[in-house]
Amino acid sequence: MSQTAAQILKDVFGYAAFRPGQEEIVDLLHSGENALVVMPTGAGKSLCYQIPALLSDALTIVVSPLVALMDDQIAALRANGVAAACVHSGLSRDEQVANWRSVAQGDCRLLYLSPERLMTERMLNAIARLDPALFVVDEAHCISKWGVGFRPEYERLSELQTRFPQAAIACFTATADAATRRDIAQKLFRGKGRMIVHGFDRPNLRLAAAAKANWKAQLLGFLDDKRSQAGIVYCLSRKFTGEAAEFLNAEGFNAIPYHAGQDANLRRKNQNRFMSEDAVIMVATIAFGMGIDKPDIRFVCHLNLPASMEAYYQEIGRAGRDGQPAETLLLYGLADMGMRRRFIEQDSEDEAHKLREHKRLDALLAYCEASACRRTALLSYFDEEMRACGNCDNCLDPPNMVDGTRNARLLLSAIRDTGQMFGAAHIIDVLRGAETEKILQRRHARLPAYGAGGGHKKAYWQAFIRQAVAGNTLTINIEKYGALQITGRGRAVAAGEEKFALREIDIRKPERLANAPKIEKLALETGADQELLSALKKLRLELAQTRDVPAYVIFHDTALIAMACERPSSLEQMAAINGVGPRKLENFGQVFLDAIGARYG
Repeated sequence: MSQTAAQILKDVFGYAAFRPGQEEIVDLLHSGENALVVMPTGAGKSLCYQIPALLSDALTIVVSPLVALMDDQIAALRANGVAAACVHSGLSRDEQVANWRSVAQGDCRLLYLSPERLMTERMLNAIARLDPALFVVDEAHCISKWGVGFRPEYERLSELQTRFPQAAIACFTATADAATRRDIAQKLFRGKGRMIVHGFDRPNLRLAAAAKANWKAQLLGFLDDKRSQAGIVYCLSRKFTGEAAEFLNAEGFNAIPYHAGQDANLRRKNQNRFMSEDAVIMVATIAFGMGIDKPDIRFVCHLNLPASMEAYYQEIGRAGRDGQPAETLLLYGLADMGMRRRFIEQDSEDEAHKLREHKRLDALLAYCEASACRRTALLSYFDEEMRACGNCDNCLDPPNMVDGTRNARLLLSAIRDTGQMFGAAHIIDVLRGAETEKILQRRHARLPAYGAGGGHKKAYWQAFIRQAVAGNTLTINIEKYGALQITGRGRAVAAGEEKFALREIDIRKPERLANAPKIEKLALETGADQELLSALKKLRLELAQTRDVPAYVIFHDTALIAMACERPSSLEQMAAINGVGPRKLENFGQVFLDAIGARYG
């Protein structure tokens, strides 16, 4: 009697029930249909193709991009008593022969291969004799030039449908926008298959972003309560990776550098340390991360701007895979923006491709400068709608927005009158009335904008320009060595046709900008009842979602902490809580009193 999917789930893998979405995919693949599946990291995608493989009498080929990832999957399967094999260059000749023999004899139904090994003529001919039922392409975004992490070796996987017309093809990824999904489906099965998108939201991740001011102070502020936790700090360059790791070690953290310039054995050793030791921080370039299955990564911090929204989503997705709360922080600066533009220009001769990548970077910059819920902004990029999340910096500690039109027009005037030929440093010198050689030679001291911005410090104008670039009022022209140039929106602001909304700039204590809100720390310091505070936060989020507003619209964190400390028992006492005005008292006072009374009444 053949087993059912539910029996295999319980008897082999030890789970009583499928997670949301898994059973549908298992049934689909078991029926022999092609499918592209997008599931958030940590949602259990491996079971979605491993169980159909065990339900079938035929072979399943899993195409995986990394040797370490294959080895981890095989080890996990074998630990559950599942016969599985892989063939790759990291194995000895004898091991490869033994593994292949077990596959050829039908002793195992799961074979893991890299795309490079699979798409050799010899391997394809050998597999054809085994009549496989299913090909699974993991990390399928690698096949698309539109997706993050494109690998040309994946391109040849498009031949599989022609060579194995009787086999189904399933591809899995956690990171693919609509254009990338269409591209993958067209390449792998000519669009003839199901496309299943099970959402991109990772509600346990707290999202935060801040303009880079003093990265060392900002990083220490973020890590202040995380000394006993494991996490990843991403850097753009190998040199910066080493510098950041050295800094953290000097501050008492257990930090390990990781980048592609290191010896392979050293990288493997460092990765093993991260996977096995407690409270390790991996300071890495993007060479680290794909396939890392460490469930208790509690934070991801970017010290530089990622390449795109997809890359950012993929990288933060490595945190909190166990479903427990995790924090993220993205620091970004004007230099990062310019460098990312330069990388795009150098990456390809294809103008259409470069245009797409510039637009993707624009989306990430807009996310960085978002003044409303970050999760809403992030998920909307992937065509997914949601209410304000109550778990990002903008929901929990909303920015103060002010009218920056006057200074924006002053900035635009300086850029226009200098010919849109100069970078931020020279423009700021003009605004602040500096007497540099460049200003004197070009007679820029005669311009109306010269010295007109002298009332603000250099750091203020740097932050202002970052917001203007992120908000598409200005653009950075890489071909002209980073010259600031005015966009269509910028011309409308300069002409008085549009306002310029500015996130208020505070240059006094830049490290404060970086911290995701530390409500737990503050609550402990004030002696708040933790269980009551959790109940009040849950109530606040429910009320906010019902009204489709950010959580802070109901009450700020400080008000909830005060309630959990003082435990008011009447509307009069509730009214004395800082942050509880008459309208909020009228609308929400009694329901919060009831929640407090349920615990202390």
